[in-house]
Amino acid sequence: MSEYKNPRDLWFTYDIVAEDPTTHARAGVLHTPHGDVPTPIFMPVGTKATVKGILPRQLEELGTKILLANTYHLANRPGADLVAEMGGLHDFMQWHGPILTDSGGFQVFSHGDFTKLTDDGVTFRTVDYDGTYVHWTPETNMDIAQKLGADIVMQLDQCPGYPSPRSFVERAVDLSSMWAERCCKAHTREDQALFGIVQGGMHLDLRLRSLERLESMGDFPGYGIGGYSVGEDHETMFETLAPLASEYMPEGKPRYLMGVGNPTTLVRGVSCGVDMFDCVLPTRTARMGTAFSSEGRLNFKNACHKRDHRPIDPECGCPVCTGGYTRAYIHHLVKQREMVGSILLSLHNVYYLLDLMRRARQAIIEGRYGAFLSDWMGSPAAGDY
Repeated sequence: MSEYKNPRDLWFTYDIVAEDPTTHARAGVLHTPHGDVPTPIFMPVGTKATVKGILPRQLEELGTKILLANTYHLANRPGADLVAEMGGLHDFMQWHGPILTDSGGFQVFSHGDFTKLTDDGVTFRTVDYDGTYVHWTPETNMDIAQKLGADIVMQLDQCPGYPSPRSFVERAVDLSSMWAERCCKAHTREDQALFGIVQGGMHLDLRLRSLERLESMGDFPGYGIGGYSVGEDHETMFETLAPLASEYMPEGKPRYLMGVGNPTTLVRGVSCGVDMFDCVLPTRTARMGTAFSSEGRLNFKNACHKRDHRPIDPECGCPVCTGGYTRAYIHHLVKQREMVGSILLSLHNVYYLLDLMRRARQAIIEGRYGAFLSDWMGSPAAGDY
């Protein structure tokens, strides 16, 4: 009789196809039931089962390989039971590629005084919905995640802000580790991968403690790196992120830097060995009237664009930049608060980050990521922090 293999071990594998000789960057392929994900990759965020202003078909045309949805928001509206009744997230939102859902923990802990924390779980007030109090344990969080039905789900963790006392961050590591073990036991859906999350703030020793505990629990198919982009500056982040990703994270598992989406941070993160990124930045900044570009970030509220015949970025191949839309037209839309302006900028910004990671991947495969990084850091685009 052949030995039983969990289907999860067959569906969620990660192949490293190239490693850069001068940096820690690597290119890989993450296999999921809804398709393969080439890494490094940027994942657009569809918070409430939609990437704001962009249809699923357009996301596919832009080159999106995997996107995110938010467990906290979907648990509140329309509710995990309704999503399950509608066939799960893929059918509900008509996106049939891979999906990752976060745990919702970041949103829960952002409620501050409306949050009460115990070993058992977290009680919070849904201040941005109907104001009711909700209690989540790792077990109830996994139940929600399994009903939503994403390909990849994240453990429930505590995400401390910056700055926080070391004792508070240490407690968050202990609690997140305990919750990770309970999430593992509660998570039973075989067509879904559960990622552990490394916490520890800006303390490398606490990060390594968190990682060691996660590795001792079992075979997570991948690891999130949480607790960054919570108030610290970028250089402070890289002081611990760089050694964590390049020297200590497991080599054969995808490394997911959570909630970070600035172009330069992506390029530098890849050089440290990070594989996956997500952030609301491209669509949020688009709704504010700004765009990523090879010149740095452009603010289309500014009058300098009023008579500019050029596209957003002459070097960009997105459908906006190649479709005849001028800076003058987008300036007009932004000034008049027309929704098409936000849509066009969202399309461009999402494409920009997807294409940046495509080019980064190709540079890794060709063994020239060190030069790619150097060229980027010497370009005007690198100033967009």
